Amino acid sequence: MVDAPRSAYIHYLSHPDEDIHIYPKKDTKRMKLPQLDPCGNNQTASASPTSAESWKHDVFLSFRGEDTRRGFISHLDRALAYWQAMKTFKHDRDIEVGPISPELLTAIEQSHLAIIVLSPNYASSTWCLDELSKILECIQEQDTRILPIFYNVDPSDVRNQRGSFAEAFTKHEERFSEDVKKVNRWRAALRKVANLSAWDSKNYRSEAELVEEIVKCVWKEVHPTFMLSGSLENLVGIDFALKQLRLHLAPEENDVRFIGIWGMGGVGKTTLANLVFQKISHHFEHSCFLSDVRKKKLSALQTQILFPILKGDHIWDEWEGTFFIKKYLCNKKVLLVLDDADQLSQLEKLVGEKNWFGVGSRIIITTRNERLLVQHGTTNHKVDVLNDDEALELFCQHAFKNDQPEEGDLTWNIGKTSGSSSTWPFCIGCVIRGGTVADTV
Repeated sequence: MVDAPRSAYIHYLSHPDEDIHIYPKKDTKRMKLPQLDPCGNNQTASASPTSAESWKHDVFLSFRGEDTRRGFISHLDRALAYWQAMKTFKHDRDIEVGPISPELLTAIEQSHLAIIVLSPNYASSTWCLDELSKILECIQEQDTRILPIFYNVDPSDVRNQRGSFAEAFTKHEERFSEDVKKVNRWRAALRKVANLSAWDSKNYRSEAELVEEIVKCVWKEVHPTFMLSGSLENLVGIDFALKQLRLHLAPEENDVRFIGIWGMGGVGKTTLANLVFQKISHHFEHSCFLSDVRKKKLSALQTQILFPILKGDHIWDEWEGTFFIKKYLCNKKVLLVLDDADQLSQLEKLVGEKNWFGVGSRIIITTRNERLLVQHGTTNHKVDVLNDDEALELFCQHAFKNDQPEEGDLTWNIGKTSGSSSTWPFCIGCVIRGGTVADTV
């Protein structure tokens, strides 16, 4: 259900009057080479929320085993799978003999992203070159995104096929003298991928720094920022509420902040919190969205928060869970959302004090109970309710699939009298289109 959150209230701890811009784009060490746009244009398109649902793997790793398997690739694969819970495909054969396996070709087709680690001996492997050719083939057919890494190689050597790459192709030309087209296809694939925007390992102080930046980039691609202009549905009244919440998040501040969103049921608290979580979670070392807090056991919620850290171990005692949250998150930049909390004990056991979390952490709490937030130590800021025009727009979207009714239509009165809560315009609109109230819940 899509609703409008302008009737919510926002609580914050400090700096309410600062002029804040949320998460300005930082300089990156990724090389700004001409970017191949798989969508066929040069602008950044907002990803559909369902665009990655059909992918079996989030990431396909293409690499030369003898160069990187036991070092760089092992660290990158662990970071993708462990820190951000990515589904990664990595073939584990040390010896690459014969033609590329059908399993690898299928995995490429079923992968959302492809990370290509161009190392000194990459071109000496016909498997790697066949993988690369298949990846470039799929990028045009299935909008797969390619993320190249120049690992201990000069990008110009890859692009112009000099050094170890020249030596490799000399051998390939001798071995495949009767299949010149295959060798030329490999050469073209390498030139093409070498002209994409890429990371160069020489620009980083350590592999750990490079791995961290790659993981952040992958997270943005797999869990994209949902821009309002590109969303599948028009979220009426969301703009103003988002601007207010951005103001109080104050991302450039290194303090710890608790932000509370409160209002009656149906005003859009969860929608607002979820949008913000999607937009900013990749800026944090650890993030977790806890839905329906009032319906769940505290130990289960604590387990959810700590799941990536405790590697799946279950917390049976809420006091133990509180101890582990304080112990393991006190030095991490954390984003937590507690959605639909209704008891002070929930806040005390899950996000008790600011010193439980590392600098820059943000804790967002949604609730119907303003007093709960006051007891936890926040002050409040009011966001305007859904006005008549917005209530009418929401009603018309769901009743007639239009933003406005025809002039003089009875709809003007129905939409405006349905109230500032987004629930009633939505429900009444759906009923008029032939549904029932139960269908809208």
